[in-house]
Amino acid sequence: MAATATGARRWLNPPVIGPVIGVVVLALTWGRDLPGIAAAGAALVLAGAVLAAVHHAEVIAHKVGEPFGSLTLAVAVTIIEVGLIVTLMTSGGEGTASLARDTVFAAVMITCNGILGLSLFAAAGRGGTANFNAEGSGAALATVATLTTLTLVLPAFTTSVPGPEFNSVQLTFAAIASAVLYGAFVLTQTVAHRDFFLPVDEDGEVADVDEHAEPPTRSAALTSLGLLLVSLVVVVGLAKVESPFIEDAVKGAGLPQAVVGVVIALLVLLPESLAAYRAARRDRTQVSINLALGSAMASIGLTIPAIAIASIWLEGPLLLGLGPTQLVLFALTMVVGALTLVPGRATRLQGLVHLVILAAFLVLAASP
Repeated sequence: MAATATGARRWLNPPVIGPVIGVVVLALTWGRDLPGIAAAGAALVLAGAVLAAVHHAEVIAHKVGEPFGSLTLAVAVTIIEVGLIVTLMTSGGEGTASLARDTVFAAVMITCNGILGLSLFAAAGRGGTANFNAEGSGAALATVATLTTLTLVLPAFTTSVPGPEFNSVQLTFAAIASAVLYGAFVLTQTVAHRDFFLPVDEDGEVADVDEHAEPPTRSAALTSLGLLLVSLVVVVGLAKVESPFIEDAVKGAGLPQAVVGVVIALLVLLPESLAAYRAARRDRTQVSINLALGSAMASIGLTIPAIAIASIWLEGPLLLGLGPTQLVLFALTMVVGALTLVPGRATRLQGLVHLVILAAFLVLAASP
């Protein structure tokens, strides 16, 4: 009887029951026009799925260790993000031509300023400084800068096609280059120079990354992997269910269509943001940086090739080039990011600077 009661309590835990409820709610709401109360309820279920995703990602990260653990959530979320973008672009509607650009650029700004800034601010709260591996972090930022420039900056300056677009040859090159760079980074992070992406102590030496708690069993890790995937599907699915209300709210408030992409990126990146913050609170700043910059790379390295393939059957133009305001914010983010990461240590000031840049991006997205 005691074992039965223990098993029942385990299955009734919020991280377990949350994704199950989410699947039920997603099935009941998919493709339907919901009243305001139902939409609010779906939003609460969405929040529960986000928290469940964070929990299961941390279980998997504890099992596989770093840096593989921080890759898990980044790649999983980005795969679902690609599906969401393609689905919304396929459904058509005003503003979908720039949805991929708006969402990917918002993801870059949120990860490189929001997640990074929040992590540094939290990690530096106790000892006054946050320590991390400058070699790995610098390489990650350089990859993010190159990927973003090749895919989002250059289309604003090419002349083969009118407007901020690539022609077919340019788009093919950008897609292949993105996939190659992301694949090369993953191999560097997990095989060739794994030590560059492990937490370090105050002297810059690789710290003991083994958790004091007993790692989860293989069965528990596999269960968490399954529930993580279910949670992510629920998050993005319910985000799509909520998207008509988001679009109506954006139009009702007189905001630009680009704000839809920002909201999508905020929803999809919420699990990674919470996971990075929790890691920073445990003085594991490098894990937070891996999540932040790894998510930015995955967002570009997986999204752009997928969108390039999808553009074969998608109708209408594919606008990828950034506008002048976005270009300035991107340049500022990369310069400040380099100054923050190269020393290998940062204070709360650097974290606050990145958070202010994110705030500027959000304000200018709403009021260009």
